[in-house]
Amino acid sequence: MYPRQATGRDLIHVGSRRWFLQAGLAGIGGLSLPQFMQLQAASKQPARDKKSVIMFWLSGGPSHIDMWDPKPNAPQEIRSPFGTIATSLPGVNFTEHLPLQASIAHKLSIIRSVDCSASNHTPITMQAGNPLAQRTNDGRDGAGYPSMGSVAAKFRGANDPDMPAFVGLANSWVADVWESGDMGSQFAPVKGNELAGKFALPKGIGVPQLSDRNRLRGELDRFGRELEREQTLDRVDAYTRQAYEMVLSGKVQKAFNVDEESAATKEAYGNESIGQKALLARRLVEGGVSFVLVSGAWGYFDHHGDNVQWGGIEKGLKPLLPRVDQALFALVNDLEQRGLLDDTLVIMMGEFGRSPVINKELGRDHWTNVMSMVMAGGGLSHGQVIGSTDSRGGSVASSVVRPQDLAATTFHHLGIDLGSHWLNSRGRPIPIVTEGGRPIPELI
Repeated sequence: MYPRQATGRDLIHVGSRRWFLQAGLAGIGGLSLPQFMQLQAASKQPARDKKSVIMFWLSGGPSHIDMWDPKPNAPQEIRSPFGTIATSLPGVNFTEHLPLQASIAHKLSIIRSVDCSASNHTPITMQAGNPLAQRTNDGRDGAGYPSMGSVAAKFRGANDPDMPAFVGLANSWVADVWESGDMGSQFAPVKGNELAGKFALPKGIGVPQLSDRNRLRGELDRFGRELEREQTLDRVDAYTRQAYEMVLSGKVQKAFNVDEESAATKEAYGNESIGQKALLARRLVEGGVSFVLVSGAWGYFDHHGDNVQWGGIEKGLKPLLPRVDQALFALVNDLEQRGLLDDTLVIMMGEFGRSPVINKELGRDHWTNVMSMVMAGGGLSHGQVIGSTDSRGGSVASSVVRPQDLAATTFHHLGIDLGSHWLNSRGRPIPIVTEGGRPIPELI
């Protein structure tokens, strides 16, 4: 069973005043902050530009037929209970509950032919962009393969050295975020809901005070019980010093300070979890994060029927669509107005689609044959529909797009060499793109 869905501001907690020193240089994604700095420095060469990715994860499996690939002429048991509307692309229709996305369809690529046959009810396969990374329930889920975000963290790094490379904005971490596999924990995503507090200054202490070494030494003594026993500012290594500098720079805290945004901007994104996180994702990439994953809630697109927590198509999916519609619309327009859209690839997808036939509980079941997804930005060629499904929406009819093609497209955007390899624990080179993946030709 999925946990109760939190609402609105319950889903995102930024601005905590806990200081990372008080937590003993508390781990970010399982690392101490100095380790994080050291391992980040071991990444490949610094990024030459500010290419980034924001991935919306619609956890649970969004119904393609009820969103981006409606089948209004299909039999009643297949077609959506929702009507369809025209989009800004001639001849292309969306469900009636996505009017904002329909209005910017000319800025989007709607991919209706994604092969998710290797995927299961987890983020593993699609977030890895790798059909070899699968849920196996044997303690070896993912076969050691990393997520695309972790590949970005290793082979690109952050766009600003004072920022992490890969941030996850999710409340159910295990269920909604795939990490770094065997590539190494230093390339795992940091938990955005906790990140801000670990870079906050303690109450009553400002940057001028922290710049005073004697004063700082006194504060270290005050909080020293949580640090290694004899560690002082004179003894810490260069990476710990860099960690202090990260605090002093204030860049992480600034990125999380959404109070800097105007009331109009906040209203444009909305008060729901996914909108709040979309706004924060924009601030993070603007601040120098390379890859941000956004998940509104665990499993909230798992619409089997009115007999389960998330409901069926009308009672469960219908209330979610305006939130998703608003979040993507606001983000794309905001990035464009700020001159960031060409450098930021926006992806919205889930783990698979849902069955063509509506079941007796008025929902749709898991469907791994095909799903739809949407992309925007990244300097790619948009304003098109890529691929198609058959008349029932049950299988790919043309221009199949595989997980490995998604990975190759994402890495191409980030400027990562598609022939790159990483070494596993046995020293074996593992390619970042598997099974003949190539950038989606229609986009390049």
